Amino acid sequence: MKNENNKSLIKGKAPLKKKIILIMLGSIVGFLNGFFGGGGGMICVPTLEKGLGLNNKQAHATAIAVIFPLSLVSCVIYIFKGSIESLPLLTVGLGVLVGGIAGSFALKFIPSKTLRIIFAVIMLIGGIRLLI
Repeated sequence: MKNENNKSLIKGKAPLKKKIILIMLGSIVGFLNGFFGGGGGMICVPTLEKGLGLNNKQAHATAIAVIFPLSLVSCVIYIFKGSIESLPLLTVGLGVLVGGIAGSFALKFIPSKTLRIIFAVIMLIGGIRLLI
């Protein structure tokens, strides 16, 4: 039954209440991505898994597709505000580009359980670093 509901949600035939909740969660993801300059995927992936019933790999791939345009919009806003230095943008940006391409190809080969563990460890390390 749950799988059937998730398929109808993905096709756009979900109950209005569920659509509103997902739009609100999407707004939170967008806000966090714009506010922190990234990181919205940490909320987006679990939302896609729990809210839409996507598997790990689908959730990660969809989160990337969602976060990319959000990041571009945030970047343009930061550029117009004069908040971006060109040297870090070029050097770090090159590394992010190479790493993003490698990561997207690696996603195909990493087992779902391993992906879940890697994601959890990264979230845990990030949380600990924020507290220290």
